[in-house]
Amino acid sequence: MKRLLQIEFIKLWNSRASKILIISYFVLLTCIALIAAVKFDIGPIKFHLADQGIFNFPYIWHFNTYVASFFKLFLAIVIVSMMANEYSNKTIKQNLIDGLSKKEFVLSKFLTVISFSIISTFFIFVVSLILGLLYSDYNEPSIIFSDLDFLLAYFIKLVGFFSFCLFAGVLIKRSAFALGFLILWQVFELFVRGMLRWQFLDGDTTNSVMNFFPLTSMGNLIKEPLSRLGAVQSVANEIGEKLELNYQVHWYEVLIVLCWTVIFVYLSYALLKKRDL
Repeated sequence: MKRLLQIEFIKLWNSRASKILIISYFVLLTCIALIAAVKFDIGPIKFHLADQGIFNFPYIWHFNTYVASFFKLFLAIVIVSMMANEYSNKTIKQNLIDGLSKKEFVLSKFLTVISFSIISTFFIFVVSLILGLLYSDYNEPSIIFSDLDFLLAYFIKLVGFFSFCLFAGVLIKRSAFALGFLILWQVFELFVRGMLRWQFLDGDTTNSVMNFFPLTSMGNLIKEPLSRLGAVQSVANEIGEKLELNYQVHWYEVLIVLCWTVIFVYLSYALLKKRDL
């Protein structure tokens, strides 16, 4: 496994575009810290975002993983391009000639997916821990290290999404078209949701069905966190609304994404095995 990873990281290191995208991704993750500096002073109205509790433990684990998940597209481009370059540069054929089996080839890509996900999760853990220690009103260890299941959900979400990107890259061979396929699939899921809700099912049943679709299931792992904020809850109470949402990470949601991950990796291998490279 170490040899397979070394091969992949050498390829990425020699790609200028991949290096720029990877560096940009981690710079953007670091920029989450800049949210703490957001201030609005308009006459008597003084608003400091960090004072709203977004960096309080354990809420910060939920907030930061949710925000960070929007930046995963940068690494998605790297993974899709990684596969496209294998075809365009003929390196996939050369790797097979040099003795790498198709199973090892797919495994090397999946190990890269796992590596990106681990590094990203650890990076978010460190950034969140630092921000929390600086701004949180609660510093007891029992509170600091509660709700860490959001980090697990973030890791599973990245692995699942990057595996989908890997499959798209293997299926379509061209990075631009593969990224287009990912966008079209998102539109497809929205279309299916709309049709089910409009013509066939009620809202709850439609949501239950859509929870088994790949991108929807990945999105379900980390729900939006803003409605948990005290300020939002207070506004909702004032207008007569009561927000009682379930924000927790559920085992069945994790299981669905893990199943899709296995399916995408297997389909990637099945496609390569079938093709005459």
